[in-house]
Amino acid sequence: MINTAISILWIVLQILVGYHLIFPLVVYMLAKLRSGGRTPINVQAPYAADYALIVTAYQQTDSLPAVVDSILKMNYDNYLVYIVADNCDISNLHFNSDRVILLRPPSVLASNTASHFFAINNFVRHHERLTIIDSDNLVHPEYLNHLNELFHKGYDAVQGVREAKNLNTTLACLDAARDIYYHYYDGRLLFDAGSSATLAGSGMAFTVSLYRDCLENLDIKGAGFDKVLQAEILKRNKRIAFAEYALVYDEKTSSSDQLVNQRSRWINTWFKYFKFGFSILRKGLAGGSINQILFGLVLLRPPLFIFLLLSGLFFMINLLVNPVYSIYWLLGFVIFVAGFLMSLAHSDTDPRIYKSLRSIPRFIFYQISALLKSKQANKRSVATRHSEHNTIKDISEK
Repeated sequence: MINTAISILWIVLQILVGYHLIFPLVVYMLAKLRSGGRTPINVQAPYAADYALIVTAYQQTDSLPAVVDSILKMNYDNYLVYIVADNCDISNLHFNSDRVILLRPPSVLASNTASHFFAINNFVRHHERLTIIDSDNLVHPEYLNHLNELFHKGYDAVQGVREAKNLNTTLACLDAARDIYYHYYDGRLLFDAGSSATLAGSGMAFTVSLYRDCLENLDIKGAGFDKVLQAEILKRNKRIAFAEYALVYDEKTSSSDQLVNQRSRWINTWFKYFKFGFSILRKGLAGGSINQILFGLVLLRPPLFIFLLLSGLFFMINLLVNPVYSIYWLLGFVIFVAGFLMSLAHSDTDPRIYKSLRSIPRFIFYQISALLKSKQANKRSVATRHSEHNTIKDISEK
């Protein structure tokens, strides 16, 4: 009896881990079975909505002139830029545009949402929509126009694409490869399958009313406001649209110290908030919502390297105790790797990213280090510090 129970538990545990290897294939098939969901390029929105672009900075201001310059070069007129310089020296910040409003909180906020609401509470006019940009981002000239395409289809929340701004190191290339994978499956295909794109922390936009409704009465400490925000949106059974042509250019981690510190916060955030997946999945099953069902499953998925390591461990165990099962694990790995390569093939992937894939074991090693440090992650710096380099391309050519 006990042996039977252990055998059943062992099978269930393998299924709970192993299905993550084939889940991208399931999402791909669902997306292909559904029609629509995609937005063609250069669809003209009926009017130019009024946007507030909120740019948050914590302690560092070096990259602010570049992001503001890219914003002011957008092919769009109806917007204002709100820079929230939290715990920053702003004596050398000067912007020669009446579109830019520089705000410095009187006390240290050390919180994304607190910075966002500091901007919202200092809006100089009633904006219909807001979009969140990191201080190290650049924006494409057509960014707001492509967001409009989805808003005018009736969505209240839209996630754009964060492309790599730098590919100056192997780690930056691997970081970019990871983003391409998630943009493809957790963004484009998940949305096409009838669910919602996951939020990425920046390059995302909302109606001001939805953002306030979701977060205004919540006190969010540490990293992960985007995880709370997407959970609140899905609890309301609203869909987060994916705008694959609304591009922001994001600084990728180029050193091991950056990677470990950043990933330790991200891993800490997953352990803190993955519980949202249970409630959203339960709501989806009760109401028959494919949006909530698929998204709930995504929230319950551990970070990529964790389920890959567990899968490898189970494969090795089965080689010893049940070789037939090891064949299933091997098939799962083949499906996952094929899906990963397919995500790169469907994107305009730089050859340097393909070349960097040989260093995936080193990338995983650093993430294991991040896992070991994740418990104390929120006691580390709340912002990722990036090194300076000169690899930024003219985004108007993209």
